[in-house]
Amino acid sequence: MALPDTVFALANGLALPAWIALAVSPPRARWTRWTWLATGRLLPLAFALAYGAMLVASPPSNGGGFGSIAEVRALFAVDHALTAGWIHYLAFDLFVGTWIAQRAGELGLPHLAIVPVLALTFLFGPAGLLAFFVLRAVLRPASLRPSHGARP
Repeated sequence: MALPDTVFALANGLALPAWIALAVSPPRARWTRWTWLATGRLLPLAFALAYGAMLVASPPSNGGGFGSIAEVRALFAVDHALTAGWIHYLAFDLFVGTWIAQRAGELGLPHLAIVPVLALTFLFGPAGLLAFFVLRAVLRPASLRPSHGARP
């Protein structure tokens, strides 16, 4: 199995259990702080290292870059770069999912209301973040008002 295939399989094998752990970790459970440490810090850091390794090991792409859709397509035609891009999504979505879970806990939002938001974040990233802000606006509208020293 080639390096990109192996890294891809390992990253996917870690991401799904992490998302399941987030879903079954309500804010007040005694194991939740460990879950949040793993899903919000340790795994994103591991993914960041794998991401860097994929970029360093990547052979040059023919005309790949970020200046046009054609350049991005050419960039992702290289398995190392495609794997790095996938790991990028896994890292950031998991980090954001953990932030959503933590912030929801701080705001006292019901964990069962957050579970579908976590699933949406896992599957569709920014749509899950949007769903969190909508849910937060509906259940805790005062939390959206700026105040001195408040967190978003």
